[in-house]
Amino acid sequence: MNTIEFWSGKERVSVMAIKKRGDDTPKKELTAFSSSQVGTEFKTTFLVAPEQVMVFWQNVKMSSTDYELNGRELIVRVPREAGLMKRSYIRIIASEGEKISNDLLIPLEYKRVLSDISQLDRTDKQAQVLYSLMIDRFHNGDTSNDKPLNRPDVLPTVDFKGGDIKGITDKIQSGFFTDLGINTIWMTPVAQNPDDPWGLDKDPYTKFSAYHGYWPINPTVLNPHFGTEEQLKEMLEEAHKRNINVIVDYVANHLHQSSPILKEHPDWVTPMYTEDGRLNVRLFDDERLTTWFDTFLPTLDLEKEEVREAMTDSALYWIRHYDFDGFRHDAAKHIPESYWRLLTKKIRKERNWNHLYQIGETYGSVELVRSYVKSGMLDGQFDFNVYHTAVKVFGLDGGDMRVLNTELYKSLDNYGYHNLMGYISGNHDKPRFISVAGGTVSLSEDTKAAGRKRKILVGDTVAYDKLALLEAFMLTIPGVPCIYQGDEYGVPGANDPDNRRMMQFDNYSVREQQHLDKVKKLIKLRRSSLPLIYGDMLSLFCDKDVMAFARIYMGEIVVVAYNRSSQVRELKFTLPETLYSGNLHTNFGSDYSLDKNRFNLTLPPYGFEVLND
Repeated sequence: MNTIEFWSGKERVSVMAIKKRGDDTPKKELTAFSSSQVGTEFKTTFLVAPEQVMVFWQNVKMSSTDYELNGRELIVRVPREAGLMKRSYIRIIASEGEKISNDLLIPLEYKRVLSDISQLDRTDKQAQVLYSLMIDRFHNGDTSNDKPLNRPDVLPTVDFKGGDIKGITDKIQSGFFTDLGINTIWMTPVAQNPDDPWGLDKDPYTKFSAYHGYWPINPTVLNPHFGTEEQLKEMLEEAHKRNINVIVDYVANHLHQSSPILKEHPDWVTPMYTEDGRLNVRLFDDERLTTWFDTFLPTLDLEKEEVREAMTDSALYWIRHYDFDGFRHDAAKHIPESYWRLLTKKIRKERNWNHLYQIGETYGSVELVRSYVKSGMLDGQFDFNVYHTAVKVFGLDGGDMRVLNTELYKSLDNYGYHNLMGYISGNHDKPRFISVAGGTVSLSEDTKAAGRKRKILVGDTVAYDKLALLEAFMLTIPGVPCIYQGDEYGVPGANDPDNRRMMQFDNYSVREQQHLDKVKKLIKLRRSSLPLIYGDMLSLFCDKDVMAFARIYMGEIVVVAYNRSSQVRELKFTLPETLYSGNLHTNFGSDYSLDKNRFNLTLPPYGFEVLND
């Protein structure tokens, strides 16, 4: 390991460089975890004594006089300069031969390690729990803006349903999000879209309204279907009063063909045909940075400086004018790196925008996803590779927890063990997990057509237990968990548009209410646990059907285990002696015993457990 130092005037930043092995993958076998603090010093423990340690404060390599390595223990002294900042961070990484440790992230509250959950607020990005909602399908709070197309060539399932910004405000004020435990709302795009229908499906025959918001005409004009400027500002104010962030979905990749911007600047778009004569529509891999999403959605040529400047400025309009707390960026992989660097550069220039959270949407390899997640670009992206694996492992017969374990650690190795990646229960582009797990939708069929041709229900009610497993997993691993609207109570559905049914806020069935109560408890555990927010991760056990790991923060430990099988499973494993804790208790009723550091835990079929102090 080494560092590369960059200077701007008298300011320095250190970039860590790791020599990779021949297989191009760093081998992370050297486990480390934070163990205790005394005053302005804290201790880190390694399971194997490292040869080399690097310690960084605010991305600047600290002097070796600020820490001491004694065998398996590292003592770090907090820099005096940290006393000037409410929140700063120390990062630690170590090596021994070709083995690289997990990275440690130590949050500071001025000169001391953050030690109490009450010290966190909505600007602490690792502490977020997201709730993804589609404005038109969430709640109708203002019937005066209801303008469905009511046309025979537009099926009701793809017409406007009336959800609006006032509806979100009503649910914020009613305590819906606070009661659920949500502290960041991600809402679909709010920019103006066309009022007439576009696109065409022939079976069943329908055109589509722009209820979803992803066909912008003017990226800085509020969509009147969703409300007024005053209503949007009120919604944000009410959210902030309750310590809730709101991030907005922003579409930079394309504009609708009826946009006045394109009429004024027809040269701002990429070619509709490739050089070899193919229609450049939905060539998502072959023509990643130029392909159109549809014939009426020209892709913007963001490699051009004037286009890039205009679209980054229009994104920042929503922050300046409405005080949003960040972005979910649509179609991130189809937008060139130069756009992301310019946008983030403009954000970093504003001192009061340090809390803004940027998360992207990219389907593809870990290498492609990771290329956007770095300093100067995005904070994170949604980890669809882990999600897709988790859906098959928890939802389908024949799944293997070892495959999920491998995929999870692949992500941690690539994005960091304290990443800001998004881990979802589902989203508006996926069939509902509960219907996949219940057997009423198959991943081998056309999941969009399924919802248009037949009524999709839950199916086998064991799907509620499987959904709880998925959500428990997403809420206990490192990263930023995200609940898609309706997954908190288990709404069924196929893919788009069937996965976008109007929300239900009461009159739940017994199983729906039981599931909602379980999700609320999981979110409460996540929000109240520093180990689940900032903790290091230690694998304890994994076979085909069971996985267990520990999250550790300053000596406090949380043990999590999942059983994907239909059989009762008894786990036996040993905790490292330095992690011994006789004060753990269960939260979901499993039987367990702890004899010194020998652990015995019994999990019910399709069950999970979270044990904490």
